[in-house]
Amino acid sequence: MPSKSSARLAALTVAAACSAATTLVLVSPAHAAAVRIHDVQGTTRTSPYAGQKVTDVAGIVTGVRTYGSSKGFWIQDPNPDDDPATSEGVFVFTSSTPKVAVGDSVTVSGTVSEFVPGGTASGNQSVTEITKPTVTVLSSGNAVPAATVIDARSVPAAYAPAGDPAANNSVNGLPLRPSTYALDHYESLEGMNVQVADTRVVTATDPYTELWVTVKPRENASRRGGTVYGSYDAQNTGRLQIQSLGATADFPVANVGDVLEGTTAGPLDYNQFGGYTLVANQLGTLRSAGLERESTEKQKNGELAVATYNVENLDPSDATFEAHASAIVNNLKSPDIVSLEEIQDNNGAIDDGTVAADVTVNKLIDAIVAAGGPRYDWRSIDPANDTDGGEPGGNIRQVFLFNPERVSFTDRAGGDATTAVGVQRLRGKAALTVSPGRIDPADTAWKSSRKPLVGEFVFRGRTVIVIANHFNSKGGDQGLTAQYQPPVRSSETQRHQQATLVNAFVKDVLDTQKNADVIALGDINDFEFSGTAQILEGDGELWSAIKSLPKSERYTYDYQGNQQVLDQILVSPSIRRGCDFEYDSVHINSEFHDQISDHDPQVLRFHP
Repeated sequence: MPSKSSARLAALTVAAACSAATTLVLVSPAHAAAVRIHDVQGTTRTSPYAGQKVTDVAGIVTGVRTYGSSKGFWIQDPNPDDDPATSEGVFVFTSSTPKVAVGDSVTVSGTVSEFVPGGTASGNQSVTEITKPTVTVLSSGNAVPAATVIDARSVPAAYAPAGDPAANNSVNGLPLRPSTYALDHYESLEGMNVQVADTRVVTATDPYTELWVTVKPRENASRRGGTVYGSYDAQNTGRLQIQSLGATADFPVANVGDVLEGTTAGPLDYNQFGGYTLVANQLGTLRSAGLERESTEKQKNGELAVATYNVENLDPSDATFEAHASAIVNNLKSPDIVSLEEIQDNNGAIDDGTVAADVTVNKLIDAIVAAGGPRYDWRSIDPANDTDGGEPGGNIRQVFLFNPERVSFTDRAGGDATTAVGVQRLRGKAALTVSPGRIDPADTAWKSSRKPLVGEFVFRGRTVIVIANHFNSKGGDQGLTAQYQPPVRSSETQRHQQATLVNAFVKDVLDTQKNADVIALGDINDFEFSGTAQILEGDGELWSAIKSLPKSERYTYDYQGNQQVLDQILVSPSIRRGCDFEYDSVHINSEFHDQISDHDPQVLRFHP
């Protein structure tokens, strides 16, 4: 499907001939004649004919892709064998617009290749393809082989086998067990015509013209229609990505909870942006569930409301200021303190040395006033140019907004991009040496990553120390559908280092004042059950307050059909023991196709 991002689509399933670095070439005999598709596919993830030329592989055309760099078509053998591990379909890469049509009976001669979407360094599984083909059309208008049904009954409950230790934990060489593991089941259908029916949308339509459904409606369902990711051992086997071979304009614009009624059918592909994907030549009819954006409760006079909100690379050129302002005023009910993540500098991604963000922040504050909210004051620290990661030239940073009519900020001079904030005792209470300040900005844990911003606030005479975080992203981690099982989460090493430093700082505060009110919040980029969260929580110095919600409501982000926690508000023992706090994950973005950020804001209300 022609998409809003041709660069991404071009990477979806580009054939092996495009990049030798992403092709697995196995040493095999030079030529093999008279083989069937199931022979080409074999009983593992890699073809026994990889690197060989094959002749007159017969099949019926089930789908044709005419867009992007992955032009080609799928064929399927109408006379399958009796082995459930061998797929009867395969993709034929043509590099130019194919000269075949659905229903053509063809024979294909060419070279079998194993293409790894995203490159071998990604750890992704490979796609078996026939490349450099010679195609002969024998007849047209033939019946397409009946689509194999993918449903709750056919997909196993177990997700994937453990990889072979002798092969660096790769599953590529393991015999497929499609009745035992979900990933094996999908792999056994690679390239085949498949169908789903009456499936619920669990990730909204995105800018790349794709969405995710579940074929297991009861699997870890959230109360608003999604599927919650609750542990590393519960990957949610019913998730399936949907794309289309039709026109972009005809693709359903769906939110979480909507249903694709009727049949959605087409070849089963595999790509680097989510793994197994039904590339539809028949789409179901969208039935809206009428999902609405949530609003939290307004804080009472004696309650302090603290929020975190990732505004996704906000810079003065963006058209989302009014929408963000409305969200803060109407959906978040104007919290007393708002930690903003991903505020860019005054000229956004222009990389000219600009680091100040006053234009960006004041434009948002003015929009909040125009929306009927308070005129927030703000504090932040400009980063050194191009040192904190994110979009090059954007210089993203955390910013505190606070309502001066309800809370005051304690300013202590000396904080800058390179000065470390410390803890001191003043009048028997913990206080910051600089405010605002940054935690250990010179430590290598923060290399190319955002340094935590710390501020000292006073609400009704009570000091509250707030730490605004934006930890290292998950970029570089292997996907859930990787050939390596379990997948390697390489990015968490840096987050663990970052969490260790933040926890140590909180310990310093609590060692100085045992009953200090401390809040660490922001885009932690990791789950509430993760090692990162456990290190942050330490021996009780902090506690992730999203765990006060039922499991079906614990999510701030929706990725590849999994609703998950990335944004957190962690509280010190004095706040947790008070038992009078309220936590709300305010779902205004992650479930919707027209989101203004990919994160949902979080709000904590408590009595200091």
